[in-house]
Amino acid sequence: MQHSLSLPEHKKIILFDGVCNLCNTAVQTIIKHDKKDVFRFVALQSESGIAIQKHIGIATRKIDSLVFYAPGVSYSYKSEAVLDIAKELGGIFSLAIVFKILPTPLLNSVYDYVAKNRYKWYGQQEHCWMPTPELKAKFL
Repeated sequence: MQHSLSLPEHKKIILFDGVCNLCNTAVQTIIKHDKKDVFRFVALQSESGIAIQKHIGIATRKIDSLVFYAPGVSYSYKSEAVLDIAKELGGIFSLAIVFKILPTPLLNSVYDYVAKNRYKWYGQQEHCWMPTPELKAKFL
């Protein structure tokens, strides 16, 4: 692993679209329910986000998806990332596991449909969302 990335130990990284209102709301929901302090967040468009994508071998021009990265273990994106995050959160979110019975291509087509329309439905910001000082430690 590259040390220049300086990833926090024992944390799982969520890469998200920093200008997407839906994505920012999802991040805030995850933070609220991350009782075990498992996750750290980084915008796909940020310097750190781009470095992580390159490190794990994702073409940065092609990705406009949520990415879940367990450093040194694995990564997932699109619907699989959503289900992996829900599993980590536990509680009511672990019920999302029921969607695993559906084929991944079907789940990803639903994910892609929402992703394609997210700006139209939820809007977007001109700049990446900036966390409050209290939440800053959760971001890379």
